[in-house]
Amino acid sequence: MADARNRSGGRIRTGVVMDPISGITTYKDSTFAMLLEAQRRNHEIWYMEPANLSISDGVAFGHMSPLTVRDSREDWFALESSENRELATLDILLMRKDPPFNMDYVYTTYVLDLAEKTGVKVVNRPQALRDANEKCFITHFPQCCVPALISRSSAEIKGFVTQQGLSVVKPLDGMGGESIFQVRPEDPNLNVILETITSKDHELVMVQKYIPEITEGDKRILLVNGEPVPYALARIPGAGDFRGNLAKGGTGKGVSLTDRDYWICEQVAPELKSRGIVFAGLDVIGDWLTEINVTSPTCIRELDEQYDLNIAGDLFDALED
Repeated sequence: MADARNRSGGRIRTGVVMDPISGITTYKDSTFAMLLEAQRRNHEIWYMEPANLSISDGVAFGHMSPLTVRDSREDWFALESSENRELATLDILLMRKDPPFNMDYVYTTYVLDLAEKTGVKVVNRPQALRDANEKCFITHFPQCCVPALISRSSAEIKGFVTQQGLSVVKPLDGMGGESIFQVRPEDPNLNVILETITSKDHELVMVQKYIPEITEGDKRILLVNGEPVPYALARIPGAGDFRGNLAKGGTGKGVSLTDRDYWICEQVAPELKSRGIVFAGLDVIGDWLTEINVTSPTCIRELDEQYDLNIAGDLFDALED
């Protein structure tokens, strides 16, 4: 393919804000898949971590380093000397910092807002990252979800569990299966679990009716510019656990999307596109939507390998358009 060019006729300049690249696991890191694709397309790649961002007199800057990558498990990147450059010098900026979604993360999106105002294509849009909390966002699509409650009241959550039976309670700002509890009405630990996860009724949490199909996997469905990849990665819980997260010992198995999966995507995709969410990951258990991941969705590399896909290529096709 011919190299795409930016508006000035030069090489496309793609920046990335991410956790330290030295600590990634390359064979399953979706950000790394994006960087490999950007390099294949002859983009200039500029690397930053959140600590490298700043604002001076209303202008967004980043101490950024030219980056080259190699598809290796042992020697996968090289960084040149950093330069303090305006983010406006970039064409595309990938925001790939992992949660937790705390106030520092929010402040980082304010810097990216200023970059977006200058014409940089920020993926995903900073405002969308703030507005589309990965747990709360599913409440926009109740037709796709099992009964759920978001509350900081332990008494209210206990009432939900009493009514619905076996349930799952989790914080709103976590990732990777952290601090997720399975609870039952008769559980003698229910009170202490709710006291802990709500910080004694001070922090909002989500509780959802348990979906028994979790034993068949928590499916991650990727959408690029509103279009679903036709295969999902079903993350199957390990022995003795109910969480399918790969970070918690789950195993990934590729599966074709079902008619119900496509229907869920049709419900969600228009809202994603209207908010400027170019790359998202839907979590579906059985027939039910459980989360919408917009910060740093994963599973590109696993699906690429199992089905000979190039999901990052689809993403950059959309961005280069």
